[in-house]
Amino acid sequence: MGKTSNIEIKVTLDDQRVPEKLEWSAEEGSERLNQAKAMMLAFWDGADKTALRIDLWTKSMMVDEMADFFFQTMMTMADTYKRATPYHDMAEDLKQFANQFYKKFQDKLKQEEAEAGQKGL
Repeated sequence: MGKTSNIEIKVTLDDQRVPEKLEWSAEEGSERLNQAKAMMLAFWDGADKTALRIDLWTKSMMVDEMADFFFQTMMTMADTYKRATPYHDMAEDLKQFANQFYKKFQDKLKQEEAEAGQKGL
């Protein structure tokens, strides 16, 4: 029998059941709880051929942090796809999309800042 390892995820909720705090630890890593503002966890069900997901983020997660989180997640997904399949061109397509997504977000921020400046906010 192979070795097993556990990953623990603790979610603290407020009165409305909105995540206030995310903490995680892994047996193979540090024994301390690590703080996080967001998480995405996905499992592949081979029998049903479906992805099962848990996506959580805390109230303190800012929009710019969410954009960074999505950008970095898409980039690492592309790297994983490149390592796991022979379709390196599709991994590069995903990276290109991630870069376009992030640039579009940055452009939106600049536009909102310019509009706020015009309104004297």
